[in-house]
This record gives sequence, structure tokens and C-alpha cells, in this order.
Amino acid sequence: MAPPVAVSPLIKTARWSALIAGIIYGKKRYDTLKPIAAEERKIEEEEKKVREEQERIAKQLAEASEESILK
Repeated sequence: MAPPVAVSPLIKTARWSALIAGIIYGKKRYDTLKPIAAEERKIEEEEKKVREEQERIAKQLAEASEESILK
């Protein structure tokens, strides 16, 4: 293998700058999306409760109609 080549200080600086900029952007983006996701989870939880209640009622009605058919 060939010996390693010295990397230009300009390239090193550009790489580190891009890394730091990416970390800062990611943190800002995460802070922006976190409350939105929390609200979506809250809404989904409420919808799940309603859906489960509707399924429970439908199951009770199905059982009641089966009992009335069997009588």
C-alpha cells in the first residue's frame, strides 16, 4: 500500500465545518419536530381509545344479536 497522503488544512476545516453544521441542523430540526410528534402521539392515543370503545360496543351488539337468534 502507498503511504498516507497529507490532507490539506482547507479540506480538514471544510470537513469539520460540515460535521458541526450537520449536528447543529439536526438538533434544530429535532427540536422543531419533537412537539409535533408528541401532539400526533396524543391524538393517536385518543383515537385508539375511541376505536377500542367502538370495537367493544360492536362486539357486545354481535353477541347480543347471536343470543337473540339462538332463542
